[in-house]
Amino acid sequence: MPLHLVLFLCLIISPVVALSVHAAPPDAYVLMKRVDERPDGEDRRSILVMELINRQGSKRVRRLLSLAKDYGADSRKVLALLDPPDVKGTTFLSWDYADPAREDDRWLYLPALKRVRRIMGESRNDTFMGSDFTYDDLGDRSVDEDDHRLLGEETLEGIDCWVVESVPKDTTERYKRKKIWVRKDADLPIRVEYYDKDGLLKTLRVLEARLQDGFWVQVSTEMHNVQEDHRTVLTVEEIQHDTGLRDSLFEVATIQRGHLR
Repeated sequence: MPLHLVLFLCLIISPVVALSVHAAPPDAYVLMKRVDERPDGEDRRSILVMELINRQGSKRVRRLLSLAKDYGADSRKVLALLDPPDVKGTTFLSWDYADPAREDDRWLYLPALKRVRRIMGESRNDTFMGSDFTYDDLGDRSVDEDDHRLLGEETLEGIDCWVVESVPKDTTERYKRKKIWVRKDADLPIRVEYYDKDGLLKTLRVLEARLQDGFWVQVSTEMHNVQEDHRTVLTVEEIQHDTGLRDSLFEVATIQRGHLR
């Protein structure tokens, strides 16, 4: 499972199989590989509610269809806006590769323009539909793109966690480092701090997680841009695993036609 979507959505719907608590401190790289590779079924389908909350507390609400499917170590994902009407049909498609030397492919379909735009270069740091998640946040980041260091242990809201620092090997990236709290009994990140050149930029928190069908599901997550004091809350309204999603759902031509049902 992608680390960013585990941290987002990482997109958004990030189930994991519960694991036993490890007595000895793990190697940081091995721990992050466990987080990235934990079983979550071959595919996932969910309906999400996205709340955009500004510093005055005003909210905008959107509903999304989220589809994800694994292809060995690689994965493909779709996020399609269902409501409100003015953004309905806007669709994000991501093909994520485990090989860190291979650049992930990302596209955005804009129904008002009736065209697909490829997301490349600095555009990957743009926010998705006014949320606090960038396009890169919604994708699958390879564990090998970062250097990882175990900072220690901490109890966060009564939950025992390992604390890991991840620093990108590419010094030109927007996030200069991340601090990640990983739940010991599930290899599940429940808090992530994102730092840019100016300091703390964003904080992601898992507000609610529960076991469903043998998997941990991040039912509600919040991304808080502390520099702009803007928040995005994502809540899973429904989720299904291993539904046999068609490969054709994850093609550019499909998102352009809107045939995602």
